[in-house]
Amino acid sequence: MSDVVSFGSVNVDLVARLDQTTVKRLAARYDWFPSPDETAAVESVPAEIDEFVDRTMIGGKGSNQSVAAARAGAATAFCGRVGSDESKYGVLSTLAGRGVNVDHVEPADAETGKAYVFVDQAGENRIAIIAGANGAVDSAYAARHREAVLDAECLLLQNEIPMSTMESLVGSLENEPDRPTVIYDPAPPVGAEPLLQYDAVDIITPNAYEYELLRDAIDDFEGTVVRKRGADPAIIQQPDRESVSVTPPDVTPVDTTGAGDVFSGYLAARLAAGEPLVGAVAVAITAASLATTEEGAQQAIPSMDVVDDFME
Repeated sequence: MSDVVSFGSVNVDLVARLDQTTVKRLAARYDWFPSPDETAAVESVPAEIDEFVDRTMIGGKGSNQSVAAARAGAATAFCGRVGSDESKYGVLSTLAGRGVNVDHVEPADAETGKAYVFVDQAGENRIAIIAGANGAVDSAYAARHREAVLDAECLLLQNEIPMSTMESLVGSLENEPDRPTVIYDPAPPVGAEPLLQYDAVDIITPNAYEYELLRDAIDDFEGTVVRKRGADPAIIQQPDRESVSVTPPDVTPVDTTGAGDVFSGYLAARLAAGEPLVGAVAVAITAASLATTEEGAQQAIPSMDVVDDFME
């Protein structure tokens, strides 16, 4: 049994640090090139892009959130699929070494998902993802691992696996009397609207870009909205309650890659531990802020001890 199950994507992150001139050139040349803080799904990228890559790491929103939950002290399992190339990158061994149970991960007849992470001189990131094996996380896979989900206190979902799979899984939870709290990070935001219609989705965590793009669907959403707003205060909107804001600590960001994933993982871990929502958000926003002061996604995730010391 796990406190937290993260059901979603795992990627090989190909990181490129770009100056502003190069960012503007690529944005002007390629329609698919993401906006600041955007995660965009693409079919492929041109060979030119590989010339900018200077680091390779393990990432993906699903696996990032699982590592964050584990660092926050939760017993955490990851559900997803990898390609035949996973051993080349050490995907599963890396996640296991970071405290995540990978017993539910299955191989797929595809390459492991890839994510091109473009980090500019201000530390803002733009991410282009290629689904790979993440696209093979289908409804049959979800059915095989449904019991692991039901046994968890919190379920983390992201929008880097097929929507039909998440609808199948969440739909199967609708009438379960003892289901997990479902936290949905609607990133990438394109196509995220259908999951907001399910009663089993309890909390969504859009950033400012995602919130504006999904505004109409969010207005109709009946659960809790936790709006991540970077260095500005997060806003908690609960049905029939006054909004509450939670201010992040003042830090100097170096790399914002994965900060939203740190937030989600910590939020799930603290809720699973029984902490009230506002307190859980305060811990999560502190952890996410601290993660921006180091380079990388999973490597930069602080431990619960570090977060506690900082908050004290």
